[in-house]
Amino acid sequence: MAILRQDPVPRRCEQDGHRDGHQDIRNDNAVLTALTGQGAAGLTLVGLAVAEVGTALAVPTDPLAAAFFDVDNTMMRGASAFYFAQGLAARNFFPAGALASFAWQQLRFRVVGKELSLAEIRTSREQALAFVAGRSTQQFVGLSEDIYDELMAHRIWSGTLALAQMHLAAGQRVWLVTATPVELATIIARRLGLTGALGTVAETVDGVYTGRLVGDILHGAAKAQAVRTLAIKEGLDLQRCTAYSDSANDIPMLSLVGTAVAVNPDPDLRGTARTRGWEIRDFRTGRKAARTSAVGIGMAVGAVAARLAYQRRARP
Repeated sequence: MAILRQDPVPRRCEQDGHRDGHQDIRNDNAVLTALTGQGAAGLTLVGLAVAEVGTALAVPTDPLAAAFFDVDNTMMRGASAFYFAQGLAARNFFPAGALASFAWQQLRFRVVGKELSLAEIRTSREQALAFVAGRSTQQFVGLSEDIYDELMAHRIWSGTLALAQMHLAAGQRVWLVTATPVELATIIARRLGLTGALGTVAETVDGVYTGRLVGDILHGAAKAQAVRTLAIKEGLDLQRCTAYSDSANDIPMLSLVGTAVAVNPDPDLRGTARTRGWEIRDFRTGRKAARTSAVGIGMAVGAVAARLAYQRRARP
């Protein structure tokens, strides 16, 4: 049975490797700088996101807690990278036929309910990197803004966004954690009024993409490591943190925090969530799972609000 009630006391989870995190902080800081876009093209955007949220908050911040949201099919219906590629194809950056395989993968997800494998993601990323090689980061940041407005803004799940806003209202930081390119992820975070984003980093030299990655795709265990690194750098208590995802690929990240929430889960994640007692929120339509509605969203947000209020009272 899907869990529809959220315990106000965060569930204690094992933090594998957390004890050794401080030993790796120097190396991890370099990785984190890249993942957030700091020191590269994303610096200004990340700074804007943090500044906007800080100005909007009217309650004391909770320095120990944060929320981490996956993007594709968790915060946004479908794959953000696909929509970005679609927008680029419409602007004749590459042949529209190059989208065919990715479009098929998206259709398969809608029918079967399972996300791409790491191998499929790697293939898609390699194709994308080949297309952007030799182009300027400034050009792509500008295009990302336009494409977000055209193809992504209306695909944000209102229920998931309401949960993110509830964390912000409680004074907590909210980060997107995604395999999507960090430039695009940061724009999405800024447009939604969130703190920032961790994403896959494409290598640049003198503001031009080389066609190679910095490190690896932010996927699976790499997401958990990025969150752990951010927690160390920001002084977060992971047991006070919450993570949201739709995919079993993100079980490492979900297992890292005190409260894990499966949002629009694929079959494997739904099974794991039931076994581990994680919460399940489903905002999709056309499925037997809970449907998006004002009542459903209100119940989900209300449960989070209750827990956040408890956390503030319990804060030392």
